[in-house]
This record gives sequence, structure tokens and C-alpha cells, in this order.
Amino acid sequence: MSKSKNSADTDLSSEQSSIQKITRSVDVAVIGAGTAGQNAFRQASKTTKSIVIINEGFWTTTCVTVGCMPSKLLIAAADRAHDAKYSEQFGIHSEVTINGKQVMARVQAERSHFESYIHKQVDSWPDDKKIAGHAHINKQGLIEVNDELIQADRIIIATGSSPFIPDGWDKKLGDTLFTSDTIFDMSDLPESMAVVGTGAIGLEMAQAFTRLGVAVTVFNRVNRVGGLKDKDINAKAIDCLSADLKMHLDSEITEVGTVFADDSLVAFIDYTDKDGNQVRWEGNQVLVATGRRNNIDQLGVENLGVELDDKNRPKNLKIDTGQIGDLDVYIVGDANAHIPLLHVASDEGYSAGSRVCEQDDEVYIRPPATPFSIIFTSPQIINVGMSQQEIEDDPDLEYVIGKVSFDNQGRSRIMSVNCGLLHIYACKETDKILGASMVGPAAEYIGHILATAITNDICVKQLLDTPFYHPTILEGLRTALRDVQHKMDIPFQSLDTQEDGF
Repeated sequence: MSKSKNSADTDLSSEQSSIQKITRSVDVAVIGAGTAGQNAFRQASKTTKSIVIINEGFWTTTCVTVGCMPSKLLIAAADRAHDAKYSEQFGIHSEVTINGKQVMARVQAERSHFESYIHKQVDSWPDDKKIAGHAHINKQGLIEVNDELIQADRIIIATGSSPFIPDGWDKKLGDTLFTSDTIFDMSDLPESMAVVGTGAIGLEMAQAFTRLGVAVTVFNRVNRVGGLKDKDINAKAIDCLSADLKMHLDSEITEVGTVFADDSLVAFIDYTDKDGNQVRWEGNQVLVATGRRNNIDQLGVENLGVELDDKNRPKNLKIDTGQIGDLDVYIVGDANAHIPLLHVASDEGYSAGSRVCEQDDEVYIRPPATPFSIIFTSPQIINVGMSQQEIEDDPDLEYVIGKVSFDNQGRSRIMSVNCGLLHIYACKETDKILGASMVGPAAEYIGHILATAITNDICVKQLLDTPFYHPTILEGLRTALRDVQHKMDIPFQSLDTQEDGF
């Protein structure tokens, strides 16, 4: 990748010297072998054999190794333990023993099973196309890796992301500090743990470890969980999750470190609670779940004349293609800090891999038509479409909020999962759904239905014309949709006059 396209010409003698050092020239270099990078490499390989993929670290994906899959494996074990321990109300009594080593062994074994499919794919690629090592783009726009100097006509950056650790915490907490990149490698469950952060990772792990018998304390500097922007849904989520979790919200951590107690090293967190009291927590481990940051700091993109914004994202990034300005450089997946979700990374990698070789103007990154997020706690948390704040900020939108509580919803109560609240934001002018926010049972399925409706411009009346089987948790969705129509003063007909169908 020549720098001359967007920067001052390099001294000729220096340039000639660097050219002499080039070990190979390729049409395409993919940097990073996660979901986006692997898809880009596979797609680009269909149209050129002059390609390499460079990767530092594991040759799998964030999702499989340190994200979606191991976290759900841990949650599955936690749910089994919870159901076994708290079934007295059904007349079922049992003694539950949790074998921490066995729990973690299964998490790691099943993770390895999922990883094996990716390893098989990577192993099928020619060895001369794969380079293990740290890639750096030098001042001549060449890629330095190990003892190689690679000239690439086009570069796809898919270097992913890493957990964010507050300054100095790694040194102060030492071996007691864990992140989502390391927590699944534990050989056993600890006795106690602090979880810092109430995003998806923080909430899911905090609840899972709690249900597996770990004494967990959660910290967050604001009174919010799951990134929820609807204050009523947020309040309900806090209420529901507090049945399991000990949470210190609106707390400010002032210091962290380790001390010796009872002849063993323990972690501590000094914090100011919501009432202004100075308090200290002590325990075995601290899981830092304060978000992730993209991995392009040490890549050398500034040597291509690229400036980064406060999110570590190129200022002239074209979201629709992933291209950086007019350079033949594309940044995809978590590395672009846009939408850090697996299905988005997959699509971005595929699109970039197609574009760099075919130069096809029809190829573009297709962002999700409808924003959609799920947090796999119990109860689950979803956000679909526009948030309430986004709707309120648009002066041209007249909207209503359809609501339903799951506290007394028929099937939810039968299953003893009856804690939840759903808000559906709908446009009065079009009868279309703008967005929704929910904490409650089966939220992942309700979220998919609402996302499909938003994506395909299905109006509220059309949704209500579809069948809602009795008795199901999804009948709660019908109740909220009916509330939307009631508030819009739009008449509807139904054979069932009872809100929850019981």
C-alpha cells in the first residue's frame, strides 16, 4: 500500500531502499482473523490467489473463544443450578451441589468443540497465505510482520477489539483481575467476585456466577443497567435482577488493589456509595466489564495519513463500504467501533472481501435494517429499533407507548418467571412500530418479532391479525399491541376480550 496517494513523497533513495527489503507483494492483505477477517479472506480468495491473512493471537473468533458461546455455556449451567435450587414452590425439593471444576471443564470442552470447526476451516487454507504475528504499517505504507515486509495493493483491517481496563488496574489488581478474555479459562469457581460494569457482559456474568454459588457484588457508576434508556424499563430491570444480584449502582470507585487477609491475597475496591458513604469491598476476584476498545492503536494507520476520532475510528471512514477515505484500505468488524456484533462483522467482512477484488459498486456493507440487542440474563433485556430518547428528540414524530407488565401474565406466572415490562413505541400517523424496550421472559423471541415488523413495515393492526397461541408468553406482546391501538384510538376486533387470555 503506497503512502504517496495521500501524503508527501518519500525521499527517493529511502523509498528505493525500502523496496529492496520487500519480501512479497500481494493484491490483498487481510490483517486479523476473527469473524470479519476470515469472511473477508474467504471471499477475496475466490477472485485472487495473491493474498495473505496476518493474525496475532488465536485463529478463532471473539464470539467462539471469549464471547457469545462460552458465556452462554456458563449461563446454561447457572440456569440449571437455579432451577434445581428454587423449585420448592412447585413441590419439588432437592439438595444441590455445584462442582465448580466440572462447570468450568464443560464450558472449556464445549468451547473447544465450537472452536474445532473454525480451526478446521483455517487449517484448510494454504500455509503460505497465513502469517502469525503482529502487523504494523510503516511510514512507506508497507506491512511489517515478523521478518517480512509486505507490499499490498489493498488492505482489509479486521483486528477486532480487546477489553478496556481502567488505567493502572492491571498492575494494582494483578492476578485477581479478570476480563471476558480470561474469565472462561478459570479451572474452578471462586468464592467471591466483584463485577465492575452493568453492560451485557457484566450483567450476564454477574448473574451466572451468582447462581453458581459465587458471592458476587456488582458496581456501576450510574443508576442504569443494560444500557437501557427507557427509565421505566431500567427501573423494572433493576427490580427484577435484584432478586439475584447485589448491586451498588450510582457508586464511584476511588481505589483498587490487593491486601493480605488470613494469609492469602485478596482484592479490594474502595468506593463511595449512592449515599456518599466511603466503603470497602474485599474478595477473591474482580471481573472488569467496562466495555471493549478496537485494536488499531498499534497498527500504524497514521502512517497512511489516517486520523482517528475519540472512538479510535478513522475520521474519514465510509460506513457504507468500510473504506477509509480514498485509500484502498478497509476497516471492518469490531475494529471499526461501529456495531460490535457478530452478524454485523460477518457481513462487513464478506462485503469488503468482495469489494477489494471485484471493485463492484453493488457491493456494500449492509447495516442491520433494525438495531437490535439482547442481554441473556433472566429475565432477558432487549432493545429494538429507535430508543425512546431518539423518538423524543425528533419533533416530527407523534407516538404512543403500548405497555404490558409480565408480573401477572398467564404463562409467565405458570412458569414462575413473571417479572418484566414491555414498552412498544409506535407512530400515530403510520400505525408502524418505531422501537421497543423490554425486560422479561422470552424477550429474545418477542424482540425478533418486533424487529421483523419494523424491518418489513408491518403495522400494528397486521401484527394483531396474526395468531397468538394460548397459553404462551407471547400473548403479552399482543396485550402491548392492543394498548398501542387503544392509545391511538384505532378500533380493532378480537374474539378474546381478556388481555392475557387466561
